Amino acid sequence: MASQGGPLVDLAVDKDGIAVLTMNRAPVNSLNLELLQEISKSLDEVAKNKTKAMILTSASPTVFSAGLDIMEMYKPDLKRAEQFWTTLQDVWLKLFGSNFITAAAINGHAPAGGCLLSMSCEYRAMVSGKYAIGLNETALGIIAPTWFMDTMCHTIPIRQAEYALTTAKMFSVEEALKVGLIDEAAADKADAIEKCKQFIRKFDKIPPLARAITKQKIRQAPLARLQKNRQQDIEEFLGILKNPLIQQGLEKYIQALKQKAAK
Repeated sequence: MASQGGPLVDLAVDKDGIAVLTMNRAPVNSLNLELLQEISKSLDEVAKNKTKAMILTSASPTVFSAGLDIMEMYKPDLKRAEQFWTTLQDVWLKLFGSNFITAAAINGHAPAGGCLLSMSCEYRAMVSGKYAIGLNETALGIIAPTWFMDTMCHTIPIRQAEYALTTAKMFSVEEALKVGLIDEAAADKADAIEKCKQFIRKFDKIPPLARAITKQKIRQAPLARLQKNRQQDIEEFLGILKNPLIQQGLEKYIQALKQKAAK
């Protein structure tokens, strides 16, 4: 069984009932509204088909996901910005709260939103190399939403999460492994996917319903917090976008990226 959710993602399910969801928005899988919508639809499809597990990965050879698309936040159309943020909330609620097993085969850099997606999974294998992963929002003068923070605090010790979030720390593969931000280092993408499958196989003899409910109970507090405060979270995001200082910071960052690309 294989299906194409659109040009931005590929969703394929193997004979063992493991889905591989591959992000495919060149060049670096920046999470814009359309990519998030395709990921959201794919998560619905995995849940609907009662697929037992899903591995999230990237078609890029060096980047898992560069995070949220800056252009969705720079001088935005506020209606689209609201839809963008609502869709990101949906993706996180579906991924972090899924009843199926989730794993991330991180085959490259995973800053910000890329880190969020991988942390929302239950297991992470990251390809070795000069890659980095972390939530670096404060470097742009942006405060990571509470549910981003909750996700990191569910992944690594709170003291480490506080330090990482406040300093915008980007972890090397070795550092991420040491702190528990990833579970294993892999030789390449194929090895990362295989390690994800080995993790998934650990549950072959565990009753699926017991596993799913246990996972969801452990993750219940962050999920309930966002569900209760979704509108407030959207308003806070839109308020940040309206802040002239934030827009100036984004403009400087975009100019820096353009200069780097021109070299």
